[in-house]
Amino acid sequence: MDFASVLRLAITTSIVLVVLGLGRRASWRDTGYLLRHPGLLIRSLLAMNVAMPLVAAGLVVAFALPTSVKIALLALAVSPVPPLLPNKELKAGGHASYAIGLLVAIALLAIVTVPIEVSWFSSAFDRSDDITPGRVAKVVLVTILVPLAIGMAVRQWVPAVAEKLARPFGVIGMVLLIVSALPLLVVAWPAVKVLLGNGTLLIIGSMAVIGLVVGHLLGGPDAETRTVLALSTTSRHPAVALAIAAGAGMEGRPALAAVLLYVIVATLVSVPYVMWRRRSAAAHPLTVQTPERS
Repeated sequence: MDFASVLRLAITTSIVLVVLGLGRRASWRDTGYLLRHPGLLIRSLLAMNVAMPLVAAGLVVAFALPTSVKIALLALAVSPVPPLLPNKELKAGGHASYAIGLLVAIALLAIVTVPIEVSWFSSAFDRSDDITPGRVAKVVLVTILVPLAIGMAVRQWVPAVAEKLARPFGVIGMVLLIVSALPLLVVAWPAVKVLLGNGTLLIIGSMAVIGLVVGHLLGGPDAETRTVLALSTTSRHPAVALAIAAGAGMEGRPALAAVLLYVIVATLVSVPYVMWRRRSAAAHPLTVQTPERS
């Protein structure tokens, strides 16, 4: 096993551990939250699966970006929610059941929607569209659905064990993620720097800000659901995006650099928003929702 394989395994393991910890805080009822709130489901799909792909397509058409950046933006726009995001949303005062339900719903839909959406824009770049449902399913199953289901099962059947293991798993997962992600950033940094001086940074930042605004506006009247949808709309699963970029013929550092740059920029752009939502949640503590119990 080479270093790259070890790195991928470490990153995947870290995500699985964090999501296992998240599963301890969720119930099976939480996963179907959006089915019981069809209006919120429709707005969520509009924000994540309609508005953001259109925004990305508009930026790609309007600006002379490197091909790797164009493909990365489109790939990120159609990717599901990143598996680490619900923890961030809950800390920002987001609605817990909605955060879990959205993570599951968008992950399941991505198995069908991602290949379809990729096929729509692949011809514009004269690239292949070999992103199959099976390829997407593998990513979302390994990094989202399976560890989340295991965490919820442990919580339901052996709650004492879940309470003891949740925090250590979460801490170990985050430490392992940081340790394994640093070499990845070091390797990709020269390619990332190439993108900083040609206007790409501003365009990527604009897309991240638009995602926050769209999600916030479509999140509905409740502050907790607005917070979740805003962060979910601007933050996307980098592993799925990289799989799409690889399928479009963008192997190696160009695609990795563009996706990493977006992840970094979206994280930085969301910091003021998260701080604002935290202050708002602290000022109105009774409005913060806890997960629905089964």
